[in-house]
Amino acid sequence: MLYVCATPIGNLGDVTPRVLDALRGVELVAAEDTRRTRKLLSHFDIHVPLTSLFQHNETQKTEEVLCQLRDGKDVALVTDAGTPGVQDPGMRLVARAVAAGIDIAVLPGPSAVLTALVAAGYEGDGFRFVGYLPRRAADLDAAVHGWRRCGGLVVAFETGQRLPRNLALLAATLPDARAAVCRELTKLHEEILRGSLSELSGRYPVPGPDTDHAAAVRGEITLVLDLGEPIDEAAAARPQARTAAERLLSRGLSRRDAAAALHVCLGLQRREAEALVREVAALG
Repeated sequence: MLYVCATPIGNLGDVTPRVLDALRGVELVAAEDTRRTRKLLSHFDIHVPLTSLFQHNETQKTEEVLCQLRDGKDVALVTDAGTPGVQDPGMRLVARAVAAGIDIAVLPGPSAVLTALVAAGYEGDGFRFVGYLPRRAADLDAAVHGWRRCGGLVVAFETGQRLPRNLALLAATLPDARAAVCRELTKLHEEILRGSLSELSGRYPVPGPDTDHAAAVRGEITLVLDLGEPIDEAAAARPQARTAAERLLSRGLSRRDAAAALHVCLGLQRREAEALVREVAALG
């Protein structure tokens, strides 16, 4: 049996009795960081052999753990915090175990995603978890445009080092959108700040070249965005596009060139741009 065990995201008191029973009963624990997991096991007086399974050895260690499972041993899979496979190593082992017909038990427990979602206090029928925010500004901008089309609540992970920059980028596009920065959830120095993205960006300013490294944002961070109702960006851009089409035609551009300009500069679909230009030209 492979036991997929959710471990505390901060407070050790959040571990479930089922997870502790599983950890006591297995013959091997595959851990993202054996040092951190050893502290968890020692706290609860559990003494089980450990092996590492993390991003850079996942391929090799997955095969080794599968061999142990095929030999009839019970194995527990844990990560540093939360449920394995959610932005953490482990899904490859789970997938291979399923394919091999090995029994799997997923033992639920603490979740930074759900804790932050509830703590943010924003109403919604559902949410979208997007993992870590994109590293590149262009990728983040593209992602935001996609999220706006769907609206609703978005939950993301972020590092303290990248949080100020990405808050500034988000605020440039969605200054009034509500958000919550949830830091060090369930830990002694838990902090939940709520406000508009522009307000939160002001609370976490982008550090300058001379900023002391010790002043950087610390801890594990979960970000919740409330994007409200879905936005039809094409419809929202139509008045601006109509004005642009009128201006282009008044300056003597052909219908074809005007439509091409609307397509390139405003992102309208070619057919929509051509139809809008024809409509504006007909009204004269």
